[in-house]
Amino acid sequence: MKKPIITLTSDFGVQSQGVGIMEAVAVELNPNAKVIHLMHGLPDFNLFYAARVMETLNYVPVGFHVCVVDPGVGTKRKPIIIKVGRGDCLIGPDNGVLIPATRFLGGIKKIVEITNEKYMRKPVSPIFHGRDIFTPAAAYLSKGVKLEEFGEELKPEDLAKAPYEEAEIRGSEIHAKIIAINKFGSLHLNIMHDAWDEFGVKLGCSVTLYFKNDSLDTPFVMTFGDVEEGEDLIIKDDYGRIEVALNRDSFARKYDIKIGDDFVVEKE
Repeated sequence: MKKPIITLTSDFGVQSQGVGIMEAVAVELNPNAKVIHLMHGLPDFNLFYAARVMETLNYVPVGFHVCVVDPGVGTKRKPIIIKVGRGDCLIGPDNGVLIPATRFLGGIKKIVEITNEKYMRKPVSPIFHGRDIFTPAAAYLSKGVKLEEFGEELKPEDLAKAPYEEAEIRGSEIHAKIIAINKFGSLHLNIMHDAWDEFGVKLGCSVTLYFKNDSLDTPFVMTFGDVEEGEDLIIKDDYGRIEVALNRDSFARKYDIKIGDDFVVEKE
């Protein structure tokens, strides 16, 4: 029998027992589930980076995906489930963190607010909804409980806005934002591969990057080693976005770049 997939993503550190406790809750409720830890130790409270990680679920089998990056835990923000076109359910807070992933997973098909206490762990902590609301919801869904059982349906316009929208093409420029910076100091932009192809930059051609008070003429290449060590480059990353990097060095450290900064790419 095929095991249902449950993924867990959080800004809990690696020394947090919360990671293991959420897995324990999942397997207690559904011992047949396969739990995958997509990513933990995300930058604290950072909805940009968390949303970016959730986008990468298109490389994970269809499943039930929990995200616990939740600065508003215990407040009036809603706990929600979003069913997407691919068939997955995204479970987490209504703070926008789940929205970008829906663009990679076939769009939003249905949303419900989690209000049915039957499918919550008791007592519900006001500060650990990952354990008491989100992970139980994923486990019960993985056992076949219908989405409608969890609460009332919501409309997309009822939800909090995503931390970032898609980059905007304006003639010879793409106006973008930095949505993640990886451990190597490379930047990931809110530019999808399809949008980049539409923009029309050929491999080997250079673009001009504008950020903060700097600008760089940078080649569009296939991989890091296509430029000399320490030189800048722009590539298609391995999860559907555009990446800016230095070969064997940190672009973010060199130029003091932060997640959420504006970034403009201009073609010749």
